[in-house]
Amino acid sequence: MIGEHLIIAPILIPFVTGALMLLYDDRRREAKFWLSVIATAAQLLIAVELVIRAKAGGDISDAKGISFYLLGDWAAPYGIVLVLDRLAAMMLVLTALLAIPSLVYAHAAWDRQGPHYYSMFQFLLMGLNGAFLTGDVFNLFVFFEILLAASYGLLLHGSGQLRVRAGMHYIAINLAASLLFLIGVSLIYGVTGTLNMGHLANLVATVPVEDRPLLHAGVAVLAVAFLVKAGSWPLSFWLPTAYMAAAAPVGAMFAIMTKVGVYAILRLSMLLFGETGGASAGFGASVLILLGMATVLFGLLGVLSSQGLGRMAAHSVLVSSGTVLGITGFALAGGGPAMLSGALYYLIGSVLATGALFLLIEPMDREDGGIAAMLALTADAYGIDDADLDEVPDEGLAIPAMTVLGICFALCVLMLAGLPPLPGFIGKLAMVQALIAQAALPAGLAWTFIALLILSGFATLIGMARIGIQTFWASDIALPRVLALEIAPVIALMVVLALTSFKAEAMLRYTAGTAQALHDTAAYSYGVFATPRAADRPEGQKDQP
Repeated sequence: MIGEHLIIAPILIPFVTGALMLLYDDRRREAKFWLSVIATAAQLLIAVELVIRAKAGGDISDAKGISFYLLGDWAAPYGIVLVLDRLAAMMLVLTALLAIPSLVYAHAAWDRQGPHYYSMFQFLLMGLNGAFLTGDVFNLFVFFEILLAASYGLLLHGSGQLRVRAGMHYIAINLAASLLFLIGVSLIYGVTGTLNMGHLANLVATVPVEDRPLLHAGVAVLAVAFLVKAGSWPLSFWLPTAYMAAAAPVGAMFAIMTKVGVYAILRLSMLLFGETGGASAGFGASVLILLGMATVLFGLLGVLSSQGLGRMAAHSVLVSSGTVLGITGFALAGGGPAMLSGALYYLIGSVLATGALFLLIEPMDREDGGIAAMLALTADAYGIDDADLDEVPDEGLAIPAMTVLGICFALCVLMLAGLPPLPGFIGKLAMVQALIAQAALPAGLAWTFIALLILSGFATLIGMARIGIQTFWASDIALPRVLALEIAPVIALMVVLALTSFKAEAMLRYTAGTAQALHDTAAYSYGVFATPRAADRPEGQKDQP
């Protein structure tokens, strides 16, 4: 019975944990921290188990590794359904891998700069996990709003003029995107009468000719909302300032938040407008390709022009999002699973590297020992009250960290620039090979995208090298002392990044299977209707895991 309900655990665990911590007095931060770490570690273990199930075939339905969970035991398409496939399982693991180091880093100081930090963090995880698991467009909107509401509080955590101004822009933009989301959902429901993703995939090819423009309009409006959240140009003007202003552990989590928009576009475009889309097959492919290329170009120019590591890291997020968006467009245009496999592998490495980069910002900018001194230096920018500085603990292992910081920074640069042997190089190489080998794609667009991939790597290398030289070679300040709580999370992310490179063959096999499953939509679109309700199963099967 426990195994049957494991799919909903990544949503329930952060929900219950976040609600429980609201009952704690805010002075009991240590208890909140450990409770949050335990809950997030449990989410990681469950996510790993779900990946194993997705590879081997689900325990609830065995449809090429796709499992379905009917909430309230209501049959699809009338009830809410959660869907676990290879892509969703991969994103769950990636979220948990990034969340644990971010939590540990926040415990060094940032959790003391405002109330209910850990509760908001858990609600953010709930929204992220729910968005990856849901099989219903309206519930995708619900989970989007949960994670956005939590991100509003996290972005404003610590107050300060810069953060509040960026936070207000961030809230306004995302509220407007949410309105577009609802409009798009309404149009789609008006045409099809359903919001179940699997049901939509079955119906899109049979939509009457006179209703198809309205369906396309609804999807286009919905796509604008996703593109805002993905940071696609020209809708990304808000992102660099907002991400730069966020506290370091919050910025690290924002690296995965941007990919939720990319995930939603990838999921819905392949389901609705893939080869089984009938007259709608390939809808929006060229737009995604052009927007992806424009986003990569905007991101690489931002990396070259940025003078601070925070803004540079934010533009690196845009380069990553634009790359996956462009490849999604090529895959939708008939590019095949190979390039999508490389893009998914690249996505894993880029999220880990940009997350680590955000965690490196404060230690690299520190000019003398102790985190309290760092907070004092940034009090004007971030609005940290002097009274809060007295609460920052002096105890803990403090280490001369210039060498460690330099190595971690260099690994992040190698990954984001696409240099061997890290996943950035392997993922980009896989994408380039697939683009060259695919004769069905427009040659001009394919070669332009390849050129942008190479140029983005050069731009990242030049921009990051400039920051590295200024920090590690040209500076005559005393060596900084960094708490182990700050450097250990970065090292952990670097270890995961190295393992991702070391196990590249196995991971590419997994992403290749994921890309193939995204192209073969029958298991997803029909499997949800083949899933029996618990009440309809034979008595002996109801209690089976």
